[in-house]
Amino acid sequence: MASVTIKCFVGLHQSSPEKYHRHYSFTAPSKCVVRSQRHNRRLNVVQAAKSSPKITGRNLRVAVVGGGPAGGAAAETLAKGGIETFLIERKMDNAKPCGGAIPLCMVGEFDLPLDIIDRRVTKMKVISPSNVSVDIHKTLKPHEYVGMVRREVLDGYLRERAIASGATIINGLFTKMDIPQEKNAPYILHYNAFNGESVSAGEKMSIEVDAVIGADGVNSRVAKSIDAGDYEYLIAFQERIKLPEDKMKYYENLAEMYTGDDVSPDFYGWVFPKSDHVAVGTGTIGHKPDIKKFQDATRRRAHDKIVGGKIMRVEAHPIPQHPRPRRVLERVALVGDAAGYVTKGSGEGIYFAAKSGRMCAEAIVEGSEYGRRMVNEEDMRNYLKKWDKTYWPTFKVMDVLERLFYRSNPAREALVELFGNEYVQRMTFDSYMYKKVAPGNPLEDLKLAVNTIGSLVRANALSKRMAN
Repeated sequence: MASVTIKCFVGLHQSSPEKYHRHYSFTAPSKCVVRSQRHNRRLNVVQAAKSSPKITGRNLRVAVVGGGPAGGAAAETLAKGGIETFLIERKMDNAKPCGGAIPLCMVGEFDLPLDIIDRRVTKMKVISPSNVSVDIHKTLKPHEYVGMVRREVLDGYLRERAIASGATIINGLFTKMDIPQEKNAPYILHYNAFNGESVSAGEKMSIEVDAVIGADGVNSRVAKSIDAGDYEYLIAFQERIKLPEDKMKYYENLAEMYTGDDVSPDFYGWVFPKSDHVAVGTGTIGHKPDIKKFQDATRRRAHDKIVGGKIMRVEAHPIPQHPRPRRVLERVALVGDAAGYVTKGSGEGIYFAAKSGRMCAEAIVEGSEYGRRMVNEEDMRNYLKKWDKTYWPTFKVMDVLERLFYRSNPAREALVELFGNEYVQRMTFDSYMYKKVAPGNPLEDLKLAVNTIGSLVRANALSKRMAN
């Protein structure tokens, strides 16, 4: 068995300085032979299924497939809960195409060090099809901001924290899973291991586990293994552009969103600031062959502010548009993009990925009494019940808003006009920052409904005059 060394990211938290300042080694095993480890952190409530058999001589073994925010958060939670945890990831330095915006609540909930956040965005411009620009930062409180991260940094940090908690990281490409035919028999996961050797295809290996968390993204092989079904997806296209220093200063704490049929007939274009560059991109659901045309239009709309920039990287990636028909089967559960947890209208999925990974892992820890008992489908479904109860309203509201305001240029003009209303801004930021549908004021809600109708009527009238 080969050993691989990973250098951990250096964060700002100093409570345990040795934690992220040393090297961790992991081994790719053919079978689960790592002895169970106990950890100090305990979940608050444990209600295990007492009918589930106790495990003797070892602790529960769980494999997490995929090393993004969902997989990293799940692996850390499992390991801290006394589970023998194995995280399988092919590309440890992968930079997933992503706008990289995270809400303020994620920084606190996941105890993220500030030095992995490239920019704290406190200003946002939304630009209509006719280039009317509205600033929507007026109601932000002094401590509030939208964090901008690079996925290669965030994902790596969460994986390394999982290692520090006791998880075993396997650098491998998951290929298939053998489903057990008998109750409580192990799942056998097959993968190609990459251990720094010259074999390009990797070494074929396998691992036996009691439960599986699929965090392997849109094209999830775990999802295919349990016949989870497909979903509609959006294709996102993004260019990372290095700007001259004077141009970059403009985007120091500012992000832009462009709306219009030219940049996307069913989504939006964006310019998001990163450490030393900006991410310029767009997306579409129903017009995927035209994505490069939409990207060119986005660059033209932002031309004066990004002129002179040099393209560092071109990226494209599918983004799910709704949850899969099946997210749990027996002792297998899907989280993050693999489950379809991305909100419509905004395309946001980083927070929901990490949160679903943690919630699923917590359900396994609780159901297994910290790894001492076998889990079953009911334990896995406890995660789904909590997830749907907490986040279904948010996903539903975003679905309705997309249908109302992304259907035409007049509707987008109305949307931008509404963003000029401070009540709308406060409601929008509260919902985004803290991941809850913000409770409204009945009188203000009535005014908003009237204003929405008025904005749509005016935008449609303007569109007809322009057509004539």
